[in-house]
Amino acid sequence: MKIPRINTKTTNMEMTSKLQSLLDHKLLPLEKFITDHSDTKCDVELEKLTDHQSGKIYRAEINLFNGGELYRAEATEEQIERAIDVARDELKRELRRDSDKKQSLKIKGERSIKDMLRSDE
Repeated sequence: MKIPRINTKTTNMEMTSKLQSLLDHKLLPLEKFITDHSDTKCDVELEKLTDHQSGKIYRAEINLFNGGELYRAEATEEQIERAIDVARDELKRELRRDSDKKQSLKIKGERSIKDMLRSDE
């Protein structure tokens, strides 16, 4: 299963089918963090910076809307594939952090309910 609705925008470069399939493949591991597929939207912007001749000339920006939350990552690298990887890893880190935080709050709530039930006995 893929992330639904990946909107891709390119600036100063051409979007090829190879690049689109690479992008789909790279974003596939983020699927496990998506909670509700009905309102999930992913916007990706790939850009070749025009004022550079060498160095970090490719930029990848990923905005993921999931469950009413916005997750955003951006990376500038020498290769477009590397920029996509760095942005994806940053986004994955952000999604994992949020997921862990929600899980910790859930466990804390369950623990407090269990303590309240024990105190009634």
